[in-house]
Amino acid sequence: MTQAIDTPAAAAVVVVSARRPKRRALLAGGIAAGPLFLGAGAVQGLTRDGFDFTRNAISQLSLGDLGWVQVTSFLLTGVLAIAGATGIRRTLAGTTEGRWAPRLIRVFGASFLLAAVFTADPGAGFPVGSPDAPAASLSWHGGLHMLSAMVGFLALCASFLMLARHFAARRQRGWALGSRLVPLGVLAGFAGSSATVLAFTAGAALGLLWLTAITIRLATATPDALN
Repeated sequence: MTQAIDTPAAAAVVVVSARRPKRRALLAGGIAAGPLFLGAGAVQGLTRDGFDFTRNAISQLSLGDLGWVQVTSFLLTGVLAIAGATGIRRTLAGTTEGRWAPRLIRVFGASFLLAAVFTADPGAGFPVGSPDAPAASLSWHGGLHMLSAMVGFLALCASFLMLARHFAARRQRGWALGSRLVPLGVLAGFAGSSATVLAFTAGAALGLLWLTAITIRLATATPDALN
């Protein structure tokens, strides 16, 4: 007959392990970030007076009496993206991609937190009562909002390129190709925003949905597919 002898060190390990978020729960956060942001934006855009997807950016939903809904969406999306980055780091531990891709995704998540604090400028008829034309110049908070978005999505694109290396090294050619092409689509959308705001929205949506797709892939991959 044997008897397990608990030691303080072993008990401490058990307590710490119990308190650490599970890898799959963290990855679930990364999976949810994009759909939550886009879903909340779509519902608000279809229901709030004066909002027009062909003229207004989702960021402008932070303005007006119901702006707190979009601010909350920014905050939740940022927190979930950062959680997902931690899950990816644990999934790809010991690899170059496992160090750099999560760092870049954390920058992306942090950009949403900043976007919640520094709101976009009104214009193009939203909120109701705003000038019908786009804002002639950026306010300081509108400028910071745009800067955080630019830095965040550039970091996201860089993370995709890092993950493309991971997929290519494991002969997952479709995922590697997608992770190289999506950044081009995101940047093309941003470049086209001077012609139509829909291009910007499409580029941002593409990046968010690809983050969801690759996080699902990493969450469901077998150990052989990760090593």
